[in-house]
Amino acid sequence: MAVTEGAAAETLDVERVRADFPILAREVNGRPLVYLDSAATSHKPQRVIDAVADFYARHNANAHRGIHTLGEEATELYEDARARLARFFGAPAPETIVFTRGTTESINLVAQGWGRTVLREGDEILLTEMEHHSNIVPWQMTVEVTGARLRYIPLTDDGLLDLSGLDALLTERTKVLGVTGMSNALGTITPLAELIAAAHAVGAVVVVDAAQLAPHHAIDVAALDVDFLAFSGHKMLGPTSSGGLYGKAELLERMAPMLGGGEMISEVFHDHATYKSPPYRFEAGTMEVAEQVGLGAAVAYLQELGMDAVRAHERAITAYALERLAEAGATIYGPTDPAIRGGAVSFWYKDVHPHDLAQILNEEGVAIRAGHHCAQLVMRRYGTPATARASFYVYTTTQEIDALIAALATAEAIFA
Repeated sequence: MAVTEGAAAETLDVERVRADFPILAREVNGRPLVYLDSAATSHKPQRVIDAVADFYARHNANAHRGIHTLGEEATELYEDARARLARFFGAPAPETIVFTRGTTESINLVAQGWGRTVLREGDEILLTEMEHHSNIVPWQMTVEVTGARLRYIPLTDDGLLDLSGLDALLTERTKVLGVTGMSNALGTITPLAELIAAAHAVGAVVVVDAAQLAPHHAIDVAALDVDFLAFSGHKMLGPTSSGGLYGKAELLERMAPMLGGGEMISEVFHDHATYKSPPYRFEAGTMEVAEQVGLGAAVAYLQELGMDAVRAHERAITAYALERLAEAGATIYGPTDPAIRGGAVSFWYKDVHPHDLAQILNEEGVAIRAGHHCAQLVMRRYGTPATARASFYVYTTTQEIDALIAALATAEAIFA
């Protein structure tokens, strides 16, 4: 399978895992930190912190610039991180991985470099109503200059994609299908294999937002036959401003660069320039070398844990959280079956506004997110201005879920 569920995988030794994350020893407001906001950004294990520090302490130079020792070491570490990511995602070659600052930049790169080159008036881009703004706004900007049209796959009442009308939405006019692998607002895991096959049947290119899927699931881009896949390193234990884009080689070759400048060129003349082959065509200027080296260390850490075990832990902790939240009287948005959802649980608790709730929970040392989660189409679909969201990762424990429930009771008492 391209995305493995790993239900029978060996479970994580969470206490051993937690020992690798120095920030988890912190206290907030005199209480042990309970961090339930990993969908926004994950914490970093010590080896990732060490990899970044070691780069600056011993190897700091600009990659692909100097032929001196430090320059060659920086280039080797940078390209080793690219190769690690290619293996992690089952990509056919390191050259199919373009380094970016994360999912937002990756999707903008596709929307501008591929979409504005290929799309014409009358073409259609099919998105879903559960998309993060990062997989909506770049396409809105693209249709403004191409004359293409946006269409959307709707949502069911229980937080799934409504595929009953897919045949009418996917037509010969559809040139792009943009879809999240897992909703950051609903936790819904989308049926990527089914959607990709349907899109390819009409000749459409598929762009997958894997910001939430990649941290928890094994993904094989070759087996999925996905055209583009965007991911954010900071959500998968890596540094901020790390991440990238996988693209099929033939599509990357057709893409125009989004940024022009140093190191992405082959030759520059007075009136024009020629560009390097991918991925370097898309990596203009000084890149986030240390951050991508850190992401390489994060990927190695995840591979040692085993992505089947990572997913099994996500399922188990999500099932426990859903049960405890329901018992506490919370209204949960999205599927309630942990087999078809991930560990980002949005909810409304009693009569307490999510922003007030988050503030009270912070006083108890519990960190959650409150707001529309950059998914306003989702909020409008379910008639709520915002939700509270608790999200989990490899270091989350059942005791932390219990702390969340206790903090909710405190908030209820304050607002009663």
